[in-house]
Amino acid sequence: MQAPIVMISSYPPRLCGIATFCEEAREFIQKSNPHREVLVISHTDGEGEGVFPILDMQRRDWMKPVVAKVRELDPYAVHIQHEYGLYEYRDARGVGDSNAGFLNLLDQLNDWPTIVEPHTVHGRLRNVEAEFIYKMAESADVVLFKCHYQKWRLSWTFGRRNWNTPSNIMIVPHGARSDYRWGIHEIPRLRKELGLNGANRLSRHLVGLVGWIQDNKRWDILTSMWERIHGEILERSGVDWDLLAAGTMRDPNHKDDYEKYVSSIEVLRDKGLAHFYEFIPRGELYYKVMAVCDFIVLPSVDETQSGTLARIISLNKPYITSAPMEGLTAQTLESEGGLLFTTKEMLARHVVHLACDEGLRMQLGTNLRRYLDEVVSWEIVARQYDQAYELANHARKVPGRRVEIPEEF
Repeated sequence: MQAPIVMISSYPPRLCGIATFCEEAREFIQKSNPHREVLVISHTDGEGEGVFPILDMQRRDWMKPVVAKVRELDPYAVHIQHEYGLYEYRDARGVGDSNAGFLNLLDQLNDWPTIVEPHTVHGRLRNVEAEFIYKMAESADVVLFKCHYQKWRLSWTFGRRNWNTPSNIMIVPHGARSDYRWGIHEIPRLRKELGLNGANRLSRHLVGLVGWIQDNKRWDILTSMWERIHGEILERSGVDWDLLAAGTMRDPNHKDDYEKYVSSIEVLRDKGLAHFYEFIPRGELYYKVMAVCDFIVLPSVDETQSGTLARIISLNKPYITSAPMEGLTAQTLESEGGLLFTTKEMLARHVVHLACDEGLRMQLGTNLRRYLDEVVSWEIVARQYDQAYELANHARKVPGRRVEIPEEF
């Protein structure tokens, strides 16, 4: 076997979007690199074959055992998934280090090609975020942004500070599976498997609210209007539609929102208009729940990119999401697979329109299939990762050489 690829990230069974992302990314990186092991250094709650759960954020020097393990494995490339909360050390007072430990880690990994994939890069950066991204890009060989707007906005942000824009930023979109697409003829079987056929006589057509239940995923925007929307759809088309809300809470801090959202669904359920299906949004089950819906509503008030949207794209499901909202808006415009709303009434109109226009649903779904097959499938993304690894290794052959990737505009 050739030298391994080592990923550093949170990892399942942790209920974390980055952990789930890393698990899927690893699967397809491994398929693209059959002659290399793809190993993971995770936080202490990670599990699985080829996973080393040694990243302990209770330690001020948490990076030391990580660097020691990387030295032992001597990888071809180190591929790090970054989210601020994953690497924030807090002292006994609860004061954080602003990810200084992460930058220290990058400096100590200087003997190996390093690729950092940050999952939160806002269009308008706070000062601490701008400072971190500048230093991160200085230390890493390649930095992977998810969306083009993040890169061209960075040029404007850094330019106003009289900073040079890093030249080593590569755009690699959030990957999406292409192997979980069920045909219309398979939906009755999936509904039966999920136990939905007898659920409150759930109608054949479903609008989905699917994913983690938390304060930024504003299910209440739709549920507060659903009874009226349901009536308008029925009056206009003569077809009965129900609302399927599915997911669960992962952060105890969002308990109040969870209880509020679920109680609103239960009120609609008692009127025969909706159903709540509780499950952990992970693995194949996540896709199956989405698959039984005709289209998905993804309301969010804070998002730079979304694992939920990646699954919507995987299934070629038409969707409606809030705007302007960072990566959600960018991918909706690029894919031409969804509708955007900025007000409650606009959302209501879109839901009614999409429910009553099968041709529009088909067109949006076709656009998403093209976008998946040509732009964001994991097979394509894995090849882009391979290119990033090659760029990082090539730059290492000449002391002082930096990876040079053209600016967006």
